[in-house]
Amino acid sequence: MQPSPIPHGRTARRLEWGHLPPAVRAEVERRCGAPVTAATSQNSGFTPGFASVLECDDGSHHFVKAASTKAQRMFADAYREEARKLAVLPPAAPAPRLLWTAEVDGWFVLSTEYVEAHAPRRPWREGELRLCLDTLTAAAGVLTPPPPGLELPPASEEFTSWPAFWDHLRASRPDLLHLEEAAGLATRYVEAMAGETVVHTDVRDDNILLTSDGRALLCDWNWPFAGAAWLDSLFLLIGPRGDGLDVEQVIGTHRLLSVVPREQIDIVLALITGYFLKSADDPVPPTSPFIRDAQRWQGEVCWEWLSERRGWA
Repeated sequence: MQPSPIPHGRTARRLEWGHLPPAVRAEVERRCGAPVTAATSQNSGFTPGFASVLECDDGSHHFVKAASTKAQRMFADAYREEARKLAVLPPAAPAPRLLWTAEVDGWFVLSTEYVEAHAPRRPWREGELRLCLDTLTAAAGVLTPPPPGLELPPASEEFTSWPAFWDHLRASRPDLLHLEEAAGLATRYVEAMAGETVVHTDVRDDNILLTSDGRALLCDWNWPFAGAAWLDSLFLLIGPRGDGLDVEQVIGTHRLLSVVPREQIDIVLALITGYFLKSADDPVPPTSPFIRDAQRWQGEVCWEWLSERRGWA
């Protein structure tokens, strides 16, 4: 077990309702159909864009995200791309339904359905993990092949630069035993990750909503690609592994993961270990003070996990 060093649920530094320009607030209230009386910022995640549950004076609730196309162009573009993808996901996909988008006063705004929900608790609990894994298993059937209109890069293109992250680690972490073996595994990512399923790629506790009616929904559909159906389930296990759960036992009983050749899982772990440990050495962005700590923790968890599976520990 490697206790996570970040304050889960309090990692984001987001804009608040009062920070939005008057024209943007007016458009949001027009779309919601009533004046906003309260705004609760969703402070999980690692981006600074506006993301709040709004309560209106008619008692309705709305989830709204917004970012400036000038001051926060990268995040506005990400929100726009997320909206594009949500609009074409099939109704059975485990995603909040897109309600509307708007471009106003140099801002991009989107709204998805509001649901009574909470994030999985940390440390992870087995029951909540099982619910999330069951959701990912069902989603693989719904999202294979990708729906029409959802143009996605294949894994072979999406991760082209990632094996080279091990070059950085050769210089920064020469103490890592079996580094060259791990780097060699990472170069084989295409054979392991190829597939025709929509892979969310960012499945973590802060991107999951556990609803009051027993469902699990995935948020932030910004970075999906077309790949192997089991990848999201493996990505989800990083947090639980670090929190001390026996994820190897989970793999052995999981409908998708249990039939994956052991070597392919190791290849993917080597690839993402390189990404996390390299990214942890990048400068800390002022708008996301915890992102490097989170990446470092995930990298160390994956490295320990891979080493154990390969008999390197």
